[in-house]
Amino acid sequence: MSTRRTHSELALAEAACVPVASRPSAQVLVGGLGLGFTLRAALGHLGTDATAVVAEIVPAVIDWNRNPEYGLGGDALRDPRVVIRQADVLDVIRESTDAFDAIMLDIDNGANAITNAGNQALYSAKGIRATVKALRTGGLVVYWSAVADVRFAKALRSEGLEVSTIRSRAHTTAGPQHELIVARAPDATGPLAR
Repeated sequence: MSTRRTHSELALAEAACVPVASRPSAQVLVGGLGLGFTLRAALGHLGTDATAVVAEIVPAVIDWNRNPEYGLGGDALRDPRVVIRQADVLDVIRESTDAFDAIMLDIDNGANAITNAGNQALYSAKGIRATVKALRTGGLVVYWSAVADVRFAKALRSEGLEVSTIRSRAHTTAGPQHELIVARAPDATGPLAR
């Protein structure tokens, strides 16, 4: 996590929230609070009647964001549209059926879990199906990945999802390219908005 290389985290929120922002009482899930950049950007795209549920497994990350000495996500966490859950995002997904218009997943480094092997379950076929089940009709899920991941995009397609990718720099002018993998179940509204 970095406070200087946040461009792809902001792009994650844009890719997920702009297509659903006009929906009445839109509900989104932010998987992984990190330094709060994605949450703040999501709130900027969503209406005043929206709800943003944040699932963060590490209590210290939540406390860190709330600490006014650091100036991170405290303001966003105090926004009345935000519901913070100290929980594994996969658990939140599994207990949520037809609940979210958009899901943003910035867990670990993408489908190849590096920091916590338990994160791999989110990117398995079973995890993908649970994520889709948590989406409302026409909803979408956007996965953040440190690298291009053709294998994971193929896994999403094999579950019947429409998939597109967006390349985004870590910083607006330099740094590594990250990938946003946008997936949505086909529906009457047509192809992915972007």
